[in-house]
Amino acid sequence: MMPELKYVTPDEMKRLDAFAIETIGIPGVVLMENAGRAVFEAAYKGLAGRELPALVFCGRGNNGGDGFVVARHLINHGIETDVFVVGAISKVKGDALVNLRILRNMDIPINRVTKKTLPEIRQKLKRCGVVIDALLGTGLSGEVTGLYGEVITLINEAGCPVVAVDIPSGLDGATGKPLGVAVVANVTVTFHLPKKGFENPPARRYTGELRVADIGIPVGPSAAVRP
Repeated sequence: MMPELKYVTPDEMKRLDAFAIETIGIPGVVLMENAGRAVFEAAYKGLAGRELPALVFCGRGNNGGDGFVVARHLINHGIETDVFVVGAISKVKGDALVNLRILRNMDIPINRVTKKTLPEIRQKLKRCGVVIDALLGTGLSGEVTGLYGEVITLINEAGCPVVAVDIPSGLDGATGKPLGVAVVANVTVTFHLPKKGFENPPARRYTGELRVADIGIPVGPSAAVRP
C-alpha cells in the first residue's frame, strides 16, 4: 500500500483515475456521479435557502460531465438551474454524454454558448445564487482563448458566488498559475487529493476555500501513480 500523497500532479491523478477504473473496476460514471454529488452539496449549502437560480457552465470533457451531475441534483432539489455548454454539444462523449442524456431525458434545456448568447448570459449572471464552473479540468495545457476565455471573464466580472469543479477553469494544475485567464472561485471542490499547483500560494486567489472530496478511489499500489 502506498502512503497517501498530499498533492498530486495532473498526470498522477490521471493514473489514479485509470487505476480505479481499469484495475479496480469502478465504472467511470460512478466516479463522476460521486464527484458531481460532492460539488452539488457544497453549492446547495452555499445557497443557504436563498431562492436564486444556479448557472452551470460545462465544457465537453469529464469536467463538464461532473457539471451535468451537479445540475441534475440542483434541479432535483428545486433549484432553478440553467445549463450552458461551451463548444459543440455533439462532441460530448463517454461518461459526460451519459449524464448529458440524463438531463435531456428529464427535458432540461441545454444551452450552447455562442458569441450571440454572451449578452444573455451576462444578464443571467446579474441575478444568480451560484455559478458552477465545470468548463475546464486539470488536463488543460495551453492558454485559454476564444469562447472559454470570454465566458470566464463574464463569470469573474459578475460577482456571483462560484463553486469550481476540481480546479478553477484556466488554472494550471501543475503550477497553480493561470493559463491566460482563470476563474476566480469562492470554493473549489477537488477530488481525491489536492492538485500540485494548489501548493503555489498565489493559486489560492483562484481556488478560494479548498475542499477535498472522497469520490471512491481506493488507495492502491504506488505503481498507480508512477509513470
